[in-house]
Parts: sequence; structure tokens; C-alpha cells
Amino acid sequence: MPELPEIELLRRELEREVGDRKIKAVEVPVAGVLSGITRKALPGAMEGAKGSGVVRHGMLLGITYDKTNELLISLGEGSRLRRNKEREDLEKHTALVITFTQGGQLRLIDPKKEATVEWVAIEDLREVHPELANLGLDPVDEPISWTVFGESLIRRSGKLKGILMDDSFLVGIGPIYSDEILFHAGLRYDRTPDTLATAEIRRLYRAVVETMHDAVKYGGTSLGEDGWTGLQGEPGNYKDHLAVYGRAGEMSPRARGPITKARYGNMTTYFCEQTQV
Repeated sequence: MPELPEIELLRRELEREVGDRKIKAVEVPVAGVLSGITRKALPGAMEGAKGSGVVRHGMLLGITYDKTNELLISLGEGSRLRRNKEREDLEKHTALVITFTQGGQLRLIDPKKEATVEWVAIEDLREVHPELANLGLDPVDEPISWTVFGESLIRRSGKLKGILMDDSFLVGIGPIYSDEILFHAGLRYDRTPDTLATAEIRRLYRAVVETMHDAVKYGGTSLGEDGWTGLQGEPGNYKDHLAVYGRAGEMSPRARGPITKARYGNMTTYFCEQTQV
């Protein structure tokens, strides 16, 4: 699944590539990708509309049209957005095709049928998605002070990995970046906020900010055949900078011992037993 850095990278690419484009035609090969609008109604609503920017609401991508409506795209596991030429053959599992008057297309490929596409009036956005009001701090979109971060953290219960992955605390952090953040902070995944000293909270804060910005800097993380890729199909390079995630049994970058893996809920977490306390 893409996490916050990958979605932010897509937002920036979409802004450059299609943010101001006018729509010529819309096709929906897979009707099930739509929510709140039918396959017949979407082309009528979108064709002729002109792009007026690309925004991100948490993990939701929104391409704004005519400053009144947004095409909302929520990507699932294996979902990809592609910039294509019109003459290129449709890739298998293509669920949405937008053709622009200036040429070229934007396509959504959704092999696992987990993506969702909506057409929403901007004024109705909060009504359609009330969960947006409960989103936590966004470490990519806005500067976060360590005091605000710390105050929010110490009010929470539970284990650090779960807290980092809670969208009401921090937006868009999943299993990959939570492990990396905790490694760089030198904290175990199963610590709780009430056990943290002030210096440890500061380390965790710095690790969140630096890990998220480094992940964006290096183009996100692409793992496996269905891993995330950018609009042109390019993989992210942050996988080459992963310290612990997916590296069980390899030597820790900070110790002479191996990286360990453990079960955390329904997932695996990776950490260094010697340096994470």
C-alpha cells in the first residue's frame, strides 16, 4: 500500500502533468471503481472541465476542476496512476481513462479492485468525507512543532507502532515507515507513551520529520512486483535506504547483531533489539 510520501509525490506529479488540463473524454472500463456517481454520469460531469490544481486530503488525492469540483482518487494496494499517450494500448485492469484536449491521458490501473474514484462538489467535501475532520498531523504538508507533537503523543495510550499508524495522530504512516521511524528514534515498537522521557519524545519527533522528508526526497518506496510507482512508471529509490523494514536476519546498521522481526497484530514489524529500547 502506498503511504504518505508516495501519495504526496503523486500529488506533485499530477500538479505538473494534468493540474491545468482540460478534459476531452472520460471512459470507465470498470464501473465498480466509482463511488457516488455512475459510469454514465461521470463523463457528462467531467468532459469540458478545466483543471485548477491538485490537492491532497490526507491520503485522498483531489484533482480540482473549474474551482468547483474535485475528482477524488483513493489508491489501494497495487493501484497505479499512469500518464499515457492516447495511442498506447490499455494495460490490463485499467479502471479509468481521462483524455485531455492538449493530448495524452491519465489512467488508473487497479488490479486488486481496491481503488475508489468520486466526483464531489468542493462545498460538499466535508459532508461526503466527515473523517477528514479527524485527521491528525501531516508531517509532509505542514511544519510540526515538537511541542504539539509531544502533547498529542502523551495523551495517547497503546503501543508506539500502532499510534504512529493511527491517522488521527499522524497522517499516512503505515508498516514500512513506522518501522523506519522507530529505528531512527531508537525506540521499540511496543513502548507506550507514558514510558517515554522528554529526550525520547524529541528523538521520535525528529525521526518522523526526517524519515518522511527523506522518503519524499528519494522518490518513495517500491517493494515487489506490485510496488508503488510514479506517473511515468518509475519506482521509488527509498527502498535502498531502508534500515530495517523487510531486512530480518541482516546485520543492523547500528549494531553487530541481526535485525529481528516480530508479530504485531496481523503484520510483521522489524527492529534492532540492541539499539531500540
